[in-house]
Amino acid sequence: MPASSPIIVVGHRNPDNDAICSAVGYAYLKNELARREEASGRPAHSYQPARLGPLPPETAWVLESNGLPAPDVIGHIHARVLDVMTPDPISISRNATLLEAGRLLRQHNIRALVVTNDDGTYRGLVTTRMIAERYIAATDVLEAGGANEMAVAGDLIASLGQKVEDIIETDVLVLDKDGLLKEAVEDLMASALREAVVLDPNGFAIGIVTRSDVAVRPRRRVILVDHNETRQAVPGIEEAEVVEIVDHHRIGDVTTTSPIKFTNLPVGSSATIVTMEFRRFDVEIPPAIAAVLLSAIMTDTVVLKSPTATYVDREQVEHLAGILGVDPVEFGLSVFRCRGGEANMPVEKLVGADSKEFQLGDATVLIAQRETVDLPGVMKREQEIREEMRRLKDVHGYEFVLLMVTDIVAEGSQLLCEGNRRIVNRVFDIECTGEGGTWMPGVLSRKKQVAAKILGA
Repeated sequence: MPASSPIIVVGHRNPDNDAICSAVGYAYLKNELARREEASGRPAHSYQPARLGPLPPETAWVLESNGLPAPDVIGHIHARVLDVMTPDPISISRNATLLEAGRLLRQHNIRALVVTNDDGTYRGLVTTRMIAERYIAATDVLEAGGANEMAVAGDLIASLGQKVEDIIETDVLVLDKDGLLKEAVEDLMASALREAVVLDPNGFAIGIVTRSDVAVRPRRRVILVDHNETRQAVPGIEEAEVVEIVDHHRIGDVTTTSPIKFTNLPVGSSATIVTMEFRRFDVEIPPAIAAVLLSAIMTDTVVLKSPTATYVDREQVEHLAGILGVDPVEFGLSVFRCRGGEANMPVEKLVGADSKEFQLGDATVLIAQRETVDLPGVMKREQEIREEMRRLKDVHGYEFVLLMVTDIVAEGSQLLCEGNRRIVNRVFDIECTGEGGTWMPGVLSRKKQVAAKILGA
């Protein structure tokens, strides 16, 4: 894999504010630490934040209001053509001579040149093999007695001035830089040529891939934040190299081939840990990054009201609020108010935007949460919410789907359940049936007060 390939920093599927903001903050920190390494003369990696789904409204607001770009959405972490291709391949004009082509091939010690049109776009390939075959053919003529040596030698010398376009190969495999490597390998091995080209949308060659390039399959490198379970991780995680984990949830099933840095603390937010790492390494937190991290802590701890909130979270909140010069509670409430729009929000997003799968014995359950400042407004849509919950249960085969509609102001959650309600009813000693669901005062945390109890039952 090219040394320039960045290490991806990414949260879980159906990302919430903490998953995305922690990735943004931690990628910034890692890049700052990498600059220290480079200043000391040591090689360092680059880090790129990413996300596995759409931006929650509050995340979009905090990023935009602080002039930060949204992390790119990635669909998988499988090895791509981009990870093995030789970028910026050496090229030659179609009007150049074979002599010039030979010199370039020898000068750069390569086996193929990209041949370009007059406007620089891709036209075909010329390879050492093509040129060699031309001279081998002349030798065959000599051995067959079809011409004298002087005539053949003269013809070969004259051919050195021949234009490249007269012998180029145009039937060349073209690959997409973001295409899956395993699919490209199959196509390349079935190709008559040993090389394939990678083009941009405008027809310019941006890379070349040979069979030797794909002999060893690369593994993309990734840092996981706010999760450590394969069920919640980016597709293709089994093929990737997990180099670090930053999380505040239970220990899951992500495995690695070598020891890694695994920071897992019982605090209210992954952004809390990221803030602690900034301070531990004495890296200054810019106001924009401070705002992003503070928003994540305040949403994940429900403005520090959640039972998951600890004194450690409060310490980091005070530090970040001091950088920004804001009242943390007012800041947190302003972040929550960005959510809104529940009356017109698509029901798929209302139910599934913040949802996580959990393994319960041999069954899989889905526990979703919608934090709101307008509980009555959400409950007006109960019928269609339940229909969407039943659809999710049927499509994915869940044992049950549980939705927590959490009222930030009233400090409690309305529980709605579709599927096997007996488990939920037994764990919480309630009757989570029928219209209206069940009000659970003081229940704010999916992780600590709901999922933990269900999985531990």
